[in-house]
Amino acid sequence: MDALDGWTRSEHTADVAGEPTTHPVWRKGTGPGVVVVHELPGLTAGVIRFGEELVAAGHTVLLPHLFGPAGREFSNVDVLRVLPRVCISREFTKLARGVTTPVAGWLRSLARELHAELGGPGVGALGMCFTGGFALAMMVDDSTVAPVLCQPSAPFIGLPGRAADLNLSPADADVVRRRAAAGCSVLGIRYAPDPLVGTRFDSLTSLIGDAFIRVELEGSGHSTVTEQRSQVAVDAVLDFFAERLR
Repeated sequence: MDALDGWTRSEHTADVAGEPTTHPVWRKGTGPGVVVVHELPGLTAGVIRFGEELVAAGHTVLLPHLFGPAGREFSNVDVLRVLPRVCISREFTKLARGVTTPVAGWLRSLARELHAELGGPGVGALGMCFTGGFALAMMVDDSTVAPVLCQPSAPFIGLPGRAADLNLSPADADVVRRRAAAGCSVLGIRYAPDPLVGTRFDSLTSLIGDAFIRVELEGSGHSTVTEQRSQVAVDAVLDFFAERLR
């Protein structure tokens, strides 16, 4: 059975780095909207299963497909195949500090469109690993009222300064700070020992204080809601969306 059976495919076009860019988007469910941005290597079966949990909880879920295969189980082979393409793509920042990833504009446009359709207070956004910080960048637009960062891991750690970087420009960081002060909370989830997250949770606490809700899981692992799925993490996401979107 195809992991995307029951999901409806469409496309969304918006500006990325000055050029119109189109990506497929898969949709399912009813209720308040949530945009789930997949991790490396692509729109895996694990990401889709997590999307199904959000649908079952009463959400309209959008799964944009930004890179890599769709519907396959996670594979390190796929990661090795996809990573070089991601690294040369103009849509994503990988190493630059103090820069918002260009695809954030496309994701904000998608969230605005969903909010305009569904109404309500706004939509939720969840990114994970390489895309973890994308949900924070989406918060710059008022349509995103419930951003969730699962194990944010970009820019890639290895060179000085990147472990603390939030993948945001200074101007966007100021908007995030203002929105947080006005009541928009941010949920962050990680396995406490996970080295790929660096010190970004400390950076978020410094940026927005008590508006940053930290969930740091015991045990080893990386992918908190997919490959090393934690029920504590999933419940935290469901509770956060229920509180902020209804």
